[in-house]
Amino acid sequence: MTPDPDRLRRVRSFVRRPGRMTDAQRRALDELLPRYAVNSDLTDLRDAFDSQAPLVVEIGFGNGQALAWMAANEPDKRFIGIEVHEPGVGRLLRSLESEALANVRVAMTDAVEVLSRQTVADSLDEVRIFFPDPWPKKRHHKRRLIQPDFIELASARIKPGGLLHLATDWAPYAEWMVEVLSAAKRLKLLGDPYVSRPAWRPQTHFERRGLRRGHQIFDILAQRRESRSVTP
Repeated sequence: MTPDPDRLRRVRSFVRRPGRMTDAQRRALDELLPRYAVNSDLTDLRDAFDSQAPLVVEIGFGNGQALAWMAANEPDKRFIGIEVHEPGVGRLLRSLESEALANVRVAMTDAVEVLSRQTVADSLDEVRIFFPDPWPKKRHHKRRLIQPDFIELASARIKPGGLLHLATDWAPYAEWMVEVLSAAKRLKLLGDPYVSRPAWRPQTHFERRGLRRGHQIFDILAQRRESRSVTP
């Protein structure tokens, strides 16, 4: 089944919110983004690197702290970070330079566009989405990133045997995620859908904020089924 392009266009991986840019973040965007940015003409993210190492995509990396930590602690992997919030991108770029991390590239555009136009089927080893906006009000649920069509698109881009890792501190959104992933024909949930934080995921800014508010943290892992054929 091919995802409905009209419905996918209504799902956005971000909401534009104004943020104050520091001078250092602005300089990072001006001077460092050309070095780390994914070429907009690229049609296969794997070509963003010379290496053939496993490829991990993080959607919505926020301030970039977690992505920089993962890249430093998993040097045997390549990372593509997708984010449009300029202060966060600027902060990540500064970390990449100061820590001399060469295994990260940045896409400053919507994740649906990246997955649709710059990623081919069965090419990603992992997709990680940590603490996306839960849109808690029922009338806003349609704005959530985790929707059947989006998960169908993402799972088609993950290699058989690859992983989709979601995390949230909003219990109703966790239930929604499990429901959507359970219905995805290409995916199978791994073990208890509400697992403790895996070793490869650092604690994030949004996670710490959720904990201060007394929220429970949910990590949800699903694996791409080995069969490349999907029964409609």
